[in-house]
Amino acid sequence: MPRALDEVSKEAMDLPVSQRLALAGLLLESAASPGDSDADVLWDLEIRDRIRFIDEGQVTGVASEEVMRAAEKRLVS
Repeated sequence: MPRALDEVSKEAMDLPVSQRLALAGLLLESAASPGDSDADVLWDLEIRDRIRFIDEGQVTGVASEEVMRAAEKRLVS
């Protein structure tokens, strides 16, 4: 790994999770093709909002196993 990239990577890993996610989003955006669809842009905004809601404690996650049990229960009845 080039020295500059190695240094930046180490610094990035010291950031809080929310800042690392924001940085990842910026890097992904910079690599995206200019022809990205409106849907991609809207999904990016939605994902950022959901991450912010979780980080701020506005919503809580549900384990995938619990979601699957509830879905199976609804489908069977």
